[in-house]
Amino acid sequence: MATTKARENETPLADALQGQATVRPHDNQATQKVYIESYGCQMNFSDSEIVASILAEDGYGTTRNAEEADLVLLNTCSIRDKAEQTVRKRLKTFHRIKENQPELKIGVLGCMAERLKDKLLDEEKLVDLVVGPDAYRDLPHLVKEVDAGRKAVNTLLSKEETYAEVSPVRLGTNGVSAFVSITRGCDNMCTFCVVPFTRGRERSRNPETIIEEARQLRDHGYKEITLLGQNVDSYLWYGGGLKKDFERASEAAQASAVNFAGLLHKVARAVPEMRIRFSTSNPQDMTDDVLHAIAAHPNVCKYIHLPVQSGSSRILEAMNRGHTREEYLALIDRVRKIIPDCGISHDMIAGFPTETEQDHQLTLSLMDYVRYDFGYMFYYSERPNTYAARKLEDDIPLEVKKRRLTEIIDRQQAHSLERNEAHLGQTETVLIEGNSKKSDQEWMGRNTQNTVVVFPKTGAEQPGDFVNVKINKCTAATLLGERC
Repeated sequence: MATTKARENETPLADALQGQATVRPHDNQATQKVYIESYGCQMNFSDSEIVASILAEDGYGTTRNAEEADLVLLNTCSIRDKAEQTVRKRLKTFHRIKENQPELKIGVLGCMAERLKDKLLDEEKLVDLVVGPDAYRDLPHLVKEVDAGRKAVNTLLSKEETYAEVSPVRLGTNGVSAFVSITRGCDNMCTFCVVPFTRGRERSRNPETIIEEARQLRDHGYKEITLLGQNVDSYLWYGGGLKKDFERASEAAQASAVNFAGLLHKVARAVPEMRIRFSTSNPQDMTDDVLHAIAAHPNVCKYIHLPVQSGSSRILEAMNRGHTREEYLALIDRVRKIIPDCGISHDMIAGFPTETEQDHQLTLSLMDYVRYDFGYMFYYSERPNTYAARKLEDDIPLEVKKRRLTEIIDRQQAHSLERNEAHLGQTETVLIEGNSKKSDQEWMGRNTQNTVVVFPKTGAEQPGDFVNVKINKCTAATLLGERC
């Protein structure tokens, strides 16, 4: 994975989508301890908080130290091969700990668990339990199965599970920002993606439980929430059930349905003191009523992560993205018109099967048209069991993929610097998240466009404060200023 800006001081040329989070103690009176590491997307980090909550009810507190844990869980990602390889290395590390602590139980959660359960349990013997994304409620039972000397596996996918009433244990957060899951699964069958196979069909969560969770976070001092889903724009609540069954629902259910625009209005009005963000959007599902909802509420951040993957309509069709280049650019035009100050980021894949130099140039020209604030960029890696792996030859040489990716990154670096330079001289409202990574004498926060802002401490502010900062300098990744 490569990004020009995901987090302050993040290396732009990193080439795997992965993250790691250890967790803080939850209950000092707990009889046992669990250590959790999370890799991949924000949904995995959110799921780990659900897992911690379920295990807390069964007597587990959380720990930052794997060597004092009774249970080690890795919440995994299958989106990139390197993420899987990183998890395998970690599993081997924990397996060595287990040699000296035979009572230690090791488990794999999430997408990689769904995809590689037999290999991890039987062939490599690296884990004791394997739990898919829809089976976390079964964890206490599965742990008891391990204690009894039996295999513990549950990777069944559900058509109903949303964990709506589970109150997540907030793990490793800054106490300022939190994730709130609104959908699970995905119905978009992009040919390169494993998510529909590892997370199942799309389900939406009852909006009242989302609003209640947002209010609880506000009452506990949080100042910002991110509404999460594989595709938030296709959120649709009509009393339960899969989105694909909506047309067969009763007239009353259809009439009272809440779509994503409606949910944004509800959440923004319920917690006007909090900033609202969301991720991720899919271009073919984003409607103008969502854009107008963003524009209507000052507490809904003016930022959209809008993956495109390629600038070539031919490649987009091969990816089964559900939109053309022209449709995507028309959406960008509407975003700029309805939300003139909106920050926009992207995902881009270089070297998808059959991609020509002309297709690559179309990607670069699309980037020139949009001029994204930042982006997440990858070269294509084949994922087992996807349509692309089964039907399309991975025919672009690795050196060509890397060269094209470098050109995409260089183009994005230039655009990111240009977009940041437009903030020079402006005064921006920044939510302080914590210390700058470079100095404990500086604060780090974000503006409404999700751009990192760094400024010197004055002694009159703390994390969670909204402050006005005048922007004096910038890099391609960061705005630098001083408090007004």
